[in-house]
Amino acid sequence: MTYDVLVVGGGAAGLTAAAYAARAGRSVALFEQQERLGGLVQSVEREGFVFDMGLRAIENAGIVLPMLDELGLQLDFVRSPVSIGIEDQVIRVDSEASLEDYRDLLVRFYPDSATDVDRIMALITRIMRDMDVLYGIDNPLFKDVLRDRAYLFGTLLPWLFRFVATIGRINRMAGPVEALLDDLTDDGGLKSIIGQHFFKGTPAFFAMSYFSVYLDYRYPRGGTAALMQLLEGFVRERGVDVRVERPIVALDPEARTVTDRNGEVWRYRQLIWCADLKTLYRAIDAAAIADPGLVRAVTARRDELEGCSGSDSVLSLFLSVDEAPEVFRAVSEGHLFYSPDARGLGDLHTSGLASLLERHVDGALPVEPVKAFLDVFFARTTYEVSIPVLKDPALAPAGKTGLIVSCLFDYGLTRRVREAGWYAEFTAHCADAMTAALAGRLYPGLSGKVVARFMTTPVTLEARTGNSDGAIVGWAFDGAHMPAVRQMQRVARSVLTPIPAVLQAGQWAYSPAGVPMAFLTGKLAADRALKGLGR
Repeated sequence: MTYDVLVVGGGAAGLTAAAYAARAGRSVALFEQQERLGGLVQSVEREGFVFDMGLRAIENAGIVLPMLDELGLQLDFVRSPVSIGIEDQVIRVDSEASLEDYRDLLVRFYPDSATDVDRIMALITRIMRDMDVLYGIDNPLFKDVLRDRAYLFGTLLPWLFRFVATIGRINRMAGPVEALLDDLTDDGGLKSIIGQHFFKGTPAFFAMSYFSVYLDYRYPRGGTAALMQLLEGFVRERGVDVRVERPIVALDPEARTVTDRNGEVWRYRQLIWCADLKTLYRAIDAAAIADPGLVRAVTARRDELEGCSGSDSVLSLFLSVDEAPEVFRAVSEGHLFYSPDARGLGDLHTSGLASLLERHVDGALPVEPVKAFLDVFFARTTYEVSIPVLKDPALAPAGKTGLIVSCLFDYGLTRRVREAGWYAEFTAHCADAMTAALAGRLYPGLSGKVVARFMTTPVTLEARTGNSDGAIVGWAFDGAHMPAVRQMQRVARSVLTPIPAVLQAGQWAYSPAGVPMAFLTGKLAADRALKGLGR
């Protein structure tokens, strides 16, 4: 069978692309390598505890809610307010007024840098105004602009003038957040405690917009995977041929066929690739292509991508705790960013980690030096703590609480440990150290209340999703080259590839990536594919 649109990758972008192609009445197939759809956005249930395996909350960004509305889908969201904590001090972030509380929190720990803190707060305030413009209206891609005259003249056109004035400032802040913080303060602790919230090299504007992002968080009742399940129901109801546990291993761009792991060959008229881009180009046998121009284009793009790496990955600890939710509610909201030590990481996770790995580049990675590194790292890193039951009481047994504790973590270190043969010992040590960091000042007695735990690491993320380096937001920001569109005004071009009838979408197509941009690029790719099919 030949499909009008064949989608590879069943995450946020893939589900969106399949949904819009199917809504247009086209024959659609969706291939996913995991046993279920959803990509990085999954939820699992264990002994009555529901844990979100990827995304901890949903940012609307003027995209998510308009898309659901356009597709005629409804989902019950609750607000997901954030708390920020350092050592034994925690503040709640529930409005712009909370920015003053954040300022006071930083000054409390860095009193000699109060002037620098005020300078940082002034920048965050200005960026919040720019974010109000950037995501301040429902994205026009999900609106019938020509028919909705009130939206066109009352909302979109006035917004465009503000957007043009704003986008220049955004583009001028495309440099790494670390360089920006260096310009704003000489206080190493202050720089660390802010900078370690973000992936290495995150563009300064998007890093410093984090306060606005926190105010935009929503949580779907039932867990974050409820959003993906809603989209999955939509595509299945519209006849999309869904194939799970079917990774695509070969692509013939001239015959317009793909081959799955089982050796079955599938034909397409338009292909939308929403999975790892290195995998796309590795699946093409350039030697079998007759068109020399296409050979050059595919080879050049493959070589370009092979020289790039994925972003920082994440290590997550999932704890089932025999403690009532009220105990945790007294400490923070259900979404907390917590740093147990005001000194922060410093350069431990950059030059310190590089030095550790370089000292043992030719041999097995020894246990004790790595454990010593981990002990300091987990005592000083910043954690994202999600407590689902504080957002939806149905997500844990009565009187008990599930905690999801995550931190940014290096893929290379994890891979080297696994190759050295002590991965199980490594994960147990990480779990103990992370629990101890939270039990020190935030949740005294936590260690004795844990009844079950499990962990995901960068290598398990890579194995499960197929993402290079276990990345969760696409390409590394601190690489020598960014092989993806990274300017909002050029986002429509992010879905293009040099391969005829092949489009791309998702976290590898545009940077910085996230679920809203995955939805946006999925819709853009579907629109391009439908245009390529003709009427």
